[in-house]
Amino acid sequence: MKKWVLVSLLLLTACTSSPENEDMNQEIQEVNVPNLTPTVMAENLNIPWSINKLDNTFYISERSGSVMKIEGDSQLRQKVVLEKPLATAAEAGLLGFVLALDFNESGRAYGYYTYQDESGQFNRIVTFKLEDDVWQEEELLVDHIPSGQYHHGGRLKIGPDGKLYATTGDGATDPETAQDVTSLGGKILRMNLDGSIPDDNPFGDSYVYSYGHRNPQGLAWAEDGTLYESEHGPSAHDEINLIKPEANYGWPNVVGEETKLGVESPLFQSGTDTWAPSGMAYYEGKLYVATLRGNAVREFDLKTKETRELITGLGRIRDVLIENGTLYFVSNNTDGRGTPDEKDDRLYTIDLKGL
Repeated sequence: MKKWVLVSLLLLTACTSSPENEDMNQEIQEVNVPNLTPTVMAENLNIPWSINKLDNTFYISERSGSVMKIEGDSQLRQKVVLEKPLATAAEAGLLGFVLALDFNESGRAYGYYTYQDESGQFNRIVTFKLEDDVWQEEELLVDHIPSGQYHHGGRLKIGPDGKLYATTGDGATDPETAQDVTSLGGKILRMNLDGSIPDDNPFGDSYVYSYGHRNPQGLAWAEDGTLYESEHGPSAHDEINLIKPEANYGWPNVVGEETKLGVESPLFQSGTDTWAPSGMAYYEGKLYVATLRGNAVREFDLKTKETRELITGLGRIRDVLIENGTLYFVSNNTDGRGTPDEKDDRLYTIDLKGL
Protein backbone atom coordinates (compact mmCIF):
# COMPACT_ATOMS: atom_id res chain seq x y z
CA MET A 1 0.00 0.00 0.00
CA LYS A 2 1.36 3.40 -0.91
CA LYS A 3 2.05 5.72 1.98
CA TRP A 4 1.23 9.39 2.08
CA VAL A 5 4.16 11.38 3.32
CA LEU A 6 4.68 14.69 5.00
CA VAL A 7 7.39 16.87 3.54
CA SER A 8 8.75 19.36 6.05
CA LEU A 9 11.25 22.12 5.44
CA LEU A 10 13.86 22.34 8.18
CA LEU A 11 16.20 25.25 7.50
CA LEU A 12 19.47 24.63 9.28
CA THR A 13 22.44 26.96 9.41
CA ALA A 14 25.13 24.34 9.24
CA CYS A 15 28.81 24.18 10.00
CA THR A 16 31.11 24.62 7.02
CA SER A 17 34.77 23.77 6.71
CA SER A 18 35.59 27.38 7.53
CA PRO A 19 36.49 28.01 11.20
CA GLU A 20 34.66 31.34 11.05
CA ASN A 21 31.31 29.59 10.61
CA GLU A 22 31.04 26.93 13.29
CA ASP A 23 27.86 28.11 15.03
CA MET A 24 25.39 25.24 14.98
CA ASN A 25 22.45 27.25 16.36
CA GLN A 26 19.36 25.98 14.55
CA GLU A 27 16.41 28.06 13.43
CA ILE A 28 13.70 25.64 12.36
CA GLN A 29 10.80 26.68 10.16
CA GLU A 30 8.31 24.02 9.06
CA VAL A 31 6.53 24.31 5.74
CA ASN A 32 4.08 21.53 4.96
CA VAL A 33 3.60 20.44 1.37
CA PRO A 34 0.42 18.30 1.18
CA ASN A 35 -0.30 15.27 -0.96
CA LEU A 36 3.24 14.52 -2.07
CA THR A 37 3.32 10.78 -2.69
CA PRO A 38 6.34 8.78 -3.89
CA THR A 39 5.46 5.91 -6.18
CA VAL A 40 6.05 2.42 -4.82
CA MET A 41 8.01 0.43 -7.41
CA ALA A 42 8.64 -2.79 -5.46
CA GLU A 43 7.77 -4.35 -2.11
CA ASN A 44 8.93 -7.15 0.20
CA LEU A 45 12.63 -6.37 -0.02
CA ASN A 46 14.79 -8.02 2.65
CA ILE A 47 17.10 -5.48 4.32
CA PRO A 48 18.02 -3.71 1.04
CA TRP A 49 21.38 -1.93 0.99
CA SER A 50 22.58 -0.71 -2.44
CA ILE A 51 20.52 0.39 -5.46
CA ASN A 52 21.80 -0.24 -9.00
CA LYS A 53 19.85 0.66 -12.12
CA LEU A 54 20.66 -0.31 -15.70
CA ASP A 55 18.16 0.90 -18.29
CA ASN A 56 14.82 -0.12 -16.74
CA THR A 57 16.17 -2.89 -14.51
CA PHE A 58 17.15 -2.57 -10.86
CA TYR A 59 19.61 -4.75 -8.97
CA ILE A 60 19.38 -4.17 -5.21
CA SER A 61 21.72 -5.92 -2.79
CA GLU A 62 20.11 -7.35 0.34
CA ARG A 63 22.12 -7.64 3.53
CA SER A 64 20.94 -11.20 4.08
CA GLY A 65 22.99 -12.31 1.06
CA SER A 66 20.89 -11.92 -2.09
CA VAL A 67 20.18 -9.48 -4.93
CA MET A 68 16.66 -8.41 -5.85
CA LYS A 69 16.18 -7.94 -9.60
CA ILE A 70 13.25 -5.66 -10.45
CA GLU A 71 11.88 -5.18 -13.97
CA GLY A 72 8.55 -3.38 -14.11
CA ASP A 73 6.12 -5.43 -12.02
CA SER A 74 8.43 -8.44 -11.96
CA GLN A 75 10.68 -9.21 -8.96
CA LEU A 76 13.23 -12.00 -8.75
CA ARG A 77 15.43 -12.67 -5.72
CA GLN A 78 18.76 -13.84 -7.10
CA LYS A 79 21.02 -16.08 -5.04
CA VAL A 80 24.55 -14.93 -4.17
CA VAL A 81 27.16 -17.67 -3.67
CA LEU A 82 29.98 -16.48 -1.40
CA GLU A 83 33.36 -18.03 -0.69
CA LYS A 84 33.13 -17.08 2.99
CA PRO A 85 30.17 -17.33 5.39
CA LEU A 86 28.33 -14.07 6.04
CA ALA A 87 28.91 -12.66 9.52
CA THR A 88 25.89 -12.33 11.78
CA ALA A 89 27.14 -9.24 13.65
CA ALA A 90 24.90 -6.19 13.74
CA GLU A 91 25.03 -4.12 10.53
CA ALA A 92 27.03 -6.89 8.81
CA GLY A 93 26.26 -8.90 5.67
CA LEU A 94 26.23 -8.25 1.94
CA LEU A 95 26.56 -4.46 1.78
CA GLY A 96 28.05 -2.52 -1.12
CA PHE A 97 27.20 -3.73 -4.60
CA VAL A 98 27.88 -2.00 -7.91
CA LEU A 99 27.57 -3.22 -11.49
CA ALA A 100 30.72 -3.26 -13.60
CA LEU A 101 30.92 -0.61 -16.31
CA ASP A 102 30.75 -3.38 -18.94
CA PHE A 103 28.03 -5.36 -17.12
CA ASN A 104 25.96 -5.92 -20.30
CA GLU A 105 28.88 -7.80 -21.81
CA SER A 106 30.64 -9.27 -18.77
CA GLY A 107 27.78 -9.94 -16.34
CA ARG A 108 30.10 -8.81 -13.54
CA ALA A 109 29.63 -6.69 -10.43
CA TYR A 110 31.66 -5.65 -7.38
CA GLY A 111 30.57 -6.53 -3.86
CA TYR A 112 31.54 -5.76 -0.26
CA TYR A 113 30.59 -8.18 2.48
CA THR A 114 31.34 -9.06 6.09
CA TYR A 115 32.39 -12.63 6.83
CA GLN A 116 33.50 -14.70 9.78
CA ASP A 117 35.66 -17.81 9.71
CA GLU A 118 38.32 -19.49 11.85
CA SER A 119 40.65 -16.52 11.28
CA GLY A 120 38.18 -13.96 12.63
CA GLN A 121 35.67 -11.44 11.28
CA PHE A 122 36.60 -9.19 8.37
CA ASN A 123 35.21 -7.34 5.37
CA ARG A 124 36.28 -8.09 1.81
CA ILE A 125 35.79 -6.66 -1.67
CA VAL A 126 35.20 -9.15 -4.48
CA THR A 127 33.86 -9.49 -7.98
CA PHE A 128 30.72 -11.47 -8.84
CA LYS A 129 29.68 -13.11 -12.09
CA LEU A 130 25.98 -13.48 -12.92
CA GLU A 131 24.94 -16.70 -14.63
CA ASP A 132 21.43 -18.19 -14.73
CA ASP A 133 20.23 -15.70 -12.08
CA VAL A 134 22.96 -16.72 -9.61
CA TRP A 135 25.75 -14.36 -8.55
CA GLN A 136 28.95 -16.35 -7.99
CA GLU A 137 31.89 -14.85 -6.14
CA GLU A 138 34.66 -14.84 -8.70
CA GLU A 139 37.75 -12.85 -7.71
CA LEU A 140 39.05 -11.47 -4.42
CA LEU A 141 40.24 -7.85 -4.69
CA VAL A 142 40.83 -6.78 -1.07
CA ASP A 143 40.61 -8.89 2.09
CA HIS A 144 41.00 -8.48 5.85
CA ILE A 145 39.40 -5.05 6.05
CA PRO A 146 38.95 -4.60 9.83
CA SER A 147 35.55 -5.47 11.24
CA GLY A 148 33.86 -5.66 14.62
CA GLN A 149 30.48 -5.64 16.27
CA TYR A 150 29.44 -2.52 14.34
CA HIS A 151 30.80 0.05 11.87
CA HIS A 152 31.57 -1.95 8.76
CA GLY A 153 31.29 0.94 6.29
CA GLY A 154 30.57 -0.92 3.07
CA ARG A 155 29.68 1.55 0.32
CA LEU A 156 31.11 0.81 -3.14
CA LYS A 157 31.03 3.31 -6.00
CA ILE A 158 32.85 3.65 -9.31
CA GLY A 159 34.03 7.25 -9.58
CA PRO A 160 34.15 9.49 -12.65
CA ASP A 161 37.87 8.65 -12.83
CA GLY A 162 37.00 5.00 -13.46
CA LYS A 163 38.36 3.88 -10.08
CA LEU A 164 36.52 1.79 -7.48
CA TYR A 165 35.98 3.54 -4.13
CA ALA A 166 35.04 1.81 -0.87
CA THR A 167 34.15 3.12 2.58
CA THR A 168 35.38 1.21 5.63
CA GLY A 169 34.42 1.62 9.29
CA ASP A 170 36.56 1.63 12.39
CA GLY A 171 35.03 -1.65 13.60
CA ALA A 172 33.74 0.09 16.76
CA THR A 173 36.25 -1.72 19.00
CA ASP A 174 39.43 0.15 18.05
CA PRO A 175 38.66 3.71 16.88
CA GLU A 176 42.37 4.58 16.70
CA THR A 177 42.67 2.46 13.55
CA ALA A 178 40.98 5.38 11.75
CA GLN A 179 44.13 7.46 12.36
CA ASP A 180 46.53 4.69 11.33
CA VAL A 181 47.20 5.09 7.60
CA THR A 182 48.66 1.57 7.49
CA SER A 183 45.26 0.13 8.50
CA LEU A 184 42.32 -0.25 6.09
CA GLY A 185 39.81 0.57 8.86
CA GLY A 186 38.10 3.96 9.12
CA LYS A 187 39.05 4.97 5.60
CA ILE A 188 37.94 5.70 2.07
CA LEU A 189 39.80 3.30 -0.20
CA ARG A 190 40.54 3.77 -3.92
CA MET A 191 41.61 1.06 -6.34
CA ASN A 192 41.77 0.14 -9.99
CA LEU A 193 38.92 -2.04 -11.20
CA ASP A 194 41.20 -5.08 -11.17
CA GLY A 195 41.97 -4.51 -7.49
CA SER A 196 45.45 -3.07 -7.99
CA ILE A 197 46.58 0.17 -6.35
CA PRO A 198 46.50 3.27 -8.60
CA ASP A 199 49.87 4.95 -9.15
CA ASP A 200 48.43 8.32 -8.10
CA ASN A 201 47.02 7.23 -4.74
CA PRO A 202 48.20 9.65 -2.03
CA PHE A 203 49.96 7.17 0.28
CA GLY A 204 52.05 5.37 -2.31
CA ASP A 205 51.58 1.62 -2.32
CA SER A 206 48.30 1.82 -0.36
CA TYR A 207 44.57 1.72 -1.05
CA VAL A 208 44.01 4.54 1.46
CA TYR A 209 42.56 7.70 -0.11
CA SER A 210 41.42 9.56 3.04
CA TYR A 211 41.41 8.67 6.72
CA GLY A 212 40.02 9.58 10.13
CA HIS A 213 36.52 8.26 9.36
CA ARG A 214 34.26 6.61 11.95
CA ASN A 215 31.62 4.82 9.87
CA PRO A 216 31.45 6.32 6.35
CA GLN A 217 28.28 5.32 4.53
CA GLY A 218 27.68 7.33 1.35
CA LEU A 219 29.70 8.61 -1.62
CA ALA A 220 28.67 11.03 -4.38
CA TRP A 221 30.45 13.15 -6.99
CA ALA A 222 29.52 16.56 -8.39
CA GLU A 223 29.86 17.34 -12.11
CA ASP A 224 33.33 18.78 -11.55
CA GLY A 225 34.56 15.59 -9.89
CA THR A 226 34.32 16.81 -6.29
CA LEU A 227 33.75 13.88 -3.95
CA TYR A 228 31.35 14.06 -0.99
CA GLU A 229 30.87 11.55 1.83
CA SER A 230 28.28 10.91 4.56
CA GLU A 231 29.37 9.55 7.93
CA HIS A 232 27.91 8.40 11.25
CA GLY A 233 29.16 10.36 14.24
CA PRO A 234 29.21 9.27 17.89
CA SER A 235 25.89 9.95 19.65
CA ALA A 236 24.81 12.48 16.99
CA HIS A 237 27.37 14.78 15.29
CA ASP A 238 26.80 13.01 11.98
CA GLU A 239 28.72 14.50 9.07
CA ILE A 240 28.66 15.44 5.40
CA ASN A 241 32.24 15.90 4.20
CA LEU A 242 34.04 17.15 1.12
CA ILE A 243 36.71 14.53 0.51
CA LYS A 244 40.27 15.40 -0.46
CA PRO A 245 43.01 12.85 -1.12
CA GLU A 246 45.36 12.32 1.84
CA ALA A 247 43.13 14.39 4.14
CA ASN A 248 42.41 13.55 7.78
CA TYR A 249 38.77 13.81 8.93
CA GLY A 250 39.59 13.63 12.60
CA TRP A 251 37.97 10.58 14.16
CA PRO A 252 38.38 9.79 17.03
CA ASN A 253 40.29 12.94 18.02
CA VAL A 254 37.86 15.52 16.62
CA VAL A 255 34.05 15.39 16.73
CA GLY A 256 31.38 17.65 15.22
CA GLU A 257 32.33 21.34 15.22
CA GLU A 258 35.62 20.80 17.06
CA THR A 259 38.68 21.91 15.12
CA LYS A 260 42.30 20.84 15.05
CA LEU A 261 45.24 21.80 12.88
CA GLY A 262 45.55 19.43 9.94
CA VAL A 263 42.00 18.07 10.26
CA GLU A 264 39.20 18.76 7.76
CA SER A 265 35.96 20.13 9.21
CA PRO A 266 32.59 18.84 7.92
CA LEU A 267 30.47 20.83 5.50
CA PHE A 268 27.45 19.88 7.60
CA GLN A 269 27.16 18.22 10.99
CA SER A 270 24.03 17.32 12.91
CA GLY A 271 24.94 18.77 16.29
CA THR A 272 22.92 17.04 19.00
CA ASP A 273 20.52 15.54 16.46
CA THR A 274 21.08 12.11 14.92
CA TRP A 275 20.64 11.61 11.19
CA ALA A 276 22.54 8.31 10.77
CA PRO A 277 23.19 9.20 7.11
CA SER A 278 23.58 6.36 4.62
CA GLY A 279 23.55 6.34 0.79
CA MET A 280 23.96 9.66 -1.00
CA ALA A 281 23.47 11.16 -4.47
CA TYR A 282 24.25 14.54 -6.07
CA TYR A 283 21.88 16.57 -8.25
CA GLU A 284 22.03 20.22 -9.35
CA GLY A 285 24.13 21.58 -6.51
CA LYS A 286 22.46 19.56 -3.79
CA LEU A 287 23.16 16.31 -1.97
CA TYR A 288 20.31 13.90 -1.30
CA VAL A 289 21.04 11.62 1.64
CA ALA A 290 19.21 8.59 2.99
CA THR A 291 18.98 8.77 6.77
CA LEU A 292 18.28 5.80 9.03
CA ARG A 293 17.71 7.21 12.49
CA GLY A 294 16.48 10.40 10.83
CA ASN A 295 13.76 8.43 8.99
CA ALA A 296 14.00 10.71 5.96
CA VAL A 297 15.56 11.59 2.67
CA ARG A 298 17.41 14.78 3.58
CA GLU A 299 18.49 17.48 1.13
CA PHE A 300 21.70 19.50 1.58
CA ASP A 301 22.14 22.69 -0.45
CA LEU A 302 25.87 23.12 -1.06
CA LYS A 303 25.52 26.79 -1.98
CA THR A 304 23.30 28.07 0.83
CA LYS A 305 24.53 25.53 3.42
CA GLU A 306 20.91 24.80 4.34
CA THR A 307 19.40 21.38 4.89
CA ARG A 308 15.85 20.11 4.98
CA GLU A 309 13.94 16.88 5.37
CA LEU A 310 12.59 16.25 1.90
CA ILE A 311 10.68 13.01 2.41
CA THR A 312 9.51 11.61 5.73
CA GLY A 313 6.95 9.15 7.06
CA LEU A 314 8.36 5.99 5.45
CA GLY A 315 10.67 4.90 8.24
CA ARG A 316 14.38 4.21 7.88
CA ILE A 317 15.92 5.02 4.49
CA ARG A 318 19.08 3.16 3.41
CA ASP A 319 20.07 4.21 -0.10
CA VAL A 320 19.27 6.74 -2.82
CA LEU A 321 19.95 6.95 -6.55
CA ILE A 322 19.23 9.83 -8.94
CA GLU A 323 18.91 9.45 -12.70
CA ASN A 324 17.75 12.25 -15.02
CA GLY A 325 16.11 14.17 -12.19
CA THR A 326 14.27 11.12 -10.81
CA LEU A 327 15.03 10.06 -7.24
CA TYR A 328 14.88 6.38 -6.29
CA PHE A 329 15.24 5.26 -2.69
CA VAL A 330 14.78 2.18 -0.51
CA SER A 331 13.41 1.91 3.01
CA ASN A 332 15.25 -0.20 5.57
CA ASN A 333 12.63 -1.05 8.18
CA THR A 334 13.42 -4.80 8.16
CA ASP A 335 16.96 -4.35 9.53
CA GLY A 336 15.96 -5.08 13.13
CA ARG A 337 15.89 -1.43 14.15
CA GLY A 338 12.77 -0.28 12.33
CA THR A 339 9.08 -1.02 12.57
CA PRO A 340 8.22 -2.80 9.31
CA ASP A 341 4.73 -3.34 7.99
CA GLU A 342 3.71 -6.49 6.13
CA LYS A 343 5.08 -5.30 2.76
CA ASP A 344 8.31 -3.62 3.86
CA ASP A 345 10.87 -2.96 2.63
CA ARG A 346 10.09 -0.98 -0.53
CA LEU A 347 11.69 0.73 -3.50
CA TYR A 348 10.21 4.19 -4.10
CA THR A 349 10.56 6.90 -6.73
CA ILE A 350 9.71 10.59 -7.00
CA ASP A 351 10.41 13.29 -9.58
CA LEU A 352 12.80 15.91 -8.20
CA LYS A 353 12.05 18.26 -11.09
CA GLY A 354 8.54 18.75 -9.75
CA LEU A 355 9.58 19.79 -6.24
